[in-house]
Amino acid sequence: MCHVVFTTVSLMAFAGTCVAGGPRVLPEGKLPDDRRLGPLETLNGYFPFVPPKTPEQWKTRAKELRRQLLVSQGLWPMPERTPARAVIHGRVQRNGYTVEKVYFESFPGQFVTGNLYRPVNDAERHPAVLCPHGHWQNGRKHDDGEKKVREEIVNGAERFEQGGRHPIQARCVQLARMGCVVFNYDMVGYADSVQLEHRAGVRQRMNTKENWGYFSPQAESRLQTIMGLQTYDSIRALDWLSELPDVDPKRIGVTGASGGGTQTFILCALDPRPVVAFPAVMVSTAMQGGCTCENADYLRIGTGNVEIAALFAPRPLGLSAANDWTHELATKGLPELKQLYTMLGAPNNILGRPFLQFGHNYNNVSRAVMYDWFNQHLQLGFTPPIIEEDYVPLSAEELSVWDDKHPRPTGGDDYERHLVRIITDISEKQMARLTPSDATSLDEYRRVVGGALDVMAGGGLPEEDDFEFENLFEESRGEYVEYRGLIRDTSAGVALPSVIFYPNQWNREVAIWIDPRGKAGLYDSSGDLRAGVQHLIYSGTAVIGADLLYQGEFLADGKPLEHAPMVGDAKQGREAYLGYTYGYNAPLMSHRVEDVLTLVAFAKNHEQAPEAVHLVGLNGAGKWVAMARALAGDAVTRTVVDTAGFRFADMTKLNDVDFLPGGAKYGDLPGLLALIAPHPLWLTGEGSSVPEIVGAAYQASGSGANVTRYDGEANAAEQAAIEWLMR
Repeated sequence: MCHVVFTTVSLMAFAGTCVAGGPRVLPEGKLPDDRRLGPLETLNGYFPFVPPKTPEQWKTRAKELRRQLLVSQGLWPMPERTPARAVIHGRVQRNGYTVEKVYFESFPGQFVTGNLYRPVNDAERHPAVLCPHGHWQNGRKHDDGEKKVREEIVNGAERFEQGGRHPIQARCVQLARMGCVVFNYDMVGYADSVQLEHRAGVRQRMNTKENWGYFSPQAESRLQTIMGLQTYDSIRALDWLSELPDVDPKRIGVTGASGGGTQTFILCALDPRPVVAFPAVMVSTAMQGGCTCENADYLRIGTGNVEIAALFAPRPLGLSAANDWTHELATKGLPELKQLYTMLGAPNNILGRPFLQFGHNYNNVSRAVMYDWFNQHLQLGFTPPIIEEDYVPLSAEELSVWDDKHPRPTGGDDYERHLVRIITDISEKQMARLTPSDATSLDEYRRVVGGALDVMAGGGLPEEDDFEFENLFEESRGEYVEYRGLIRDTSAGVALPSVIFYPNQWNREVAIWIDPRGKAGLYDSSGDLRAGVQHLIYSGTAVIGADLLYQGEFLADGKPLEHAPMVGDAKQGREAYLGYTYGYNAPLMSHRVEDVLTLVAFAKNHEQAPEAVHLVGLNGAGKWVAMARALAGDAVTRTVVDTAGFRFADMTKLNDVDFLPGGAKYGDLPGLLALIAPHPLWLTGEGSSVPEIVGAAYQASGSGANVTRYDGEANAAEQAAIEWLMR
């Protein structure tokens, strides 16, 4: 329950009459002690995993986290699979195995390329292994060179010169000799994946309203990223591999190292089909992955690679560590994973082997651990330990899928725009099919769009026991009492400078007034309470106004924020990639929505027990209010929203204070407004009609009369809204 904390500092020293920025809560020059004013998280932070106490708690957490991952990858909902149109050619016979060249389509015209290794035996169905390669030069065609491999043979990292020079081929060959069908496939932009650049980064020429490319505001607002494409390629690779006639789909493993380790644990977190995994030298509480293909908006907010890898539990998970960012795995990460697996009744299904004598690698020593692990859990029937044998590698030319009969596809900027348009069309068709028409389809709309908003805006109402009001000023104003202080969510470290007007004859209703200027928006240019606020107070309704993050007293210089704080603010190209910021930190838009929800929860759970809590978002504040209301459930009675025609799709700058990754993907602001149905909504800023999706949601909920549209004179909107609110 919310409670009041009285602070006996010199209140009257800064409790004077209203100034241009509204009344101050804190002394001039003092900022709120709000956790969010600290430095941003980066991929080089510390990401511990705290296992839940019960299997039930883990089940709930795993469901939420898996949804977060899917949203981050642009795969919520999962795109409809299109035909793979696989081509297999160029078979080469080797001692105990064959190698073939493969390409197929993940999206229409987007090719996944790689090599298929098959055992030479009479088994009808074989276990299978997916092998993403990681960021070694030239990917699956990687050659370490003669000098380096000889050094590795001397220090015990490798046994054979050829296996050491071509370590990616080495594991594929050995697994095939052990009876597995192995698909070694390219990351986007590596080896034969020639249609897109791997690390293109932010390019102004791709930031266009209609035909954009990756890394642009338009792509990010639809959660279109290279990581998302790469993850979807992995899912499609698993689709294709599991459907081969000589593959047992119930015995599939996945293993890769470094960036391939990231692909491994992301795929295995999202897909239930793999039965064993071995992400090498990647899972740790330290650096989380430095490439743009390993980062995406929302991916690691409140989590990290150890917990993401834990989503594979209780299936067998093997890990290796080296003298790199994974070097503390044995003491940070692995003990917590063992705790989780033990709690889930599978203590023998987690393995971690640190080889700190070696640098970043997937060498013979760590491959040998993987072979034994896969032998055990794919039921290959070999007597351990398994010793990797020498082999004759294929040349880069022999590995290549493109030749005269199979010409390489075109790529470049035009192709990139074409692919992104295809992905956009697929997504928009999915959203159109989600348009609710009855109670059942409305529930599905809420599951998909509401679930996405829950991720993008940081969740629903905070817990009710986490609030307090630090009262710093109190004065009677005749028919009401004015309070100024800090509304705190103590568990989140949030402190909002706030003003509360409490009528002497309270009608047990509260209106939360949100404005782009913060609590200063409760006052007119002369410093008097604006007419709508006065009307509410004198009718008996309590009014709360507050500075949301980076409004009012959150600003050291008092000037409106020009752009949202970002990691690598002054850098360009790859370093300006949005995923480096919003993969670890909630967007400013999300924080402000969370602040509105904090105010709602504070009011709803106050010890005075109000009977109704209303939300008012005028003068363009409707975008925050709409999103907060969509997440507030039954905590809000009536809602006033002035959208001012705002659309996330109109954002042209990645550091715009209103930028929200994914904001345009789910029907833009109207799609989120539709989540408010069936609750009473007064809506303006949308022209002469209610947006179609909003009207459909209200009709599907059987409450079409609960949405009121206003398109009258702008200077009369506030009066009309307050009159509606007080009916």
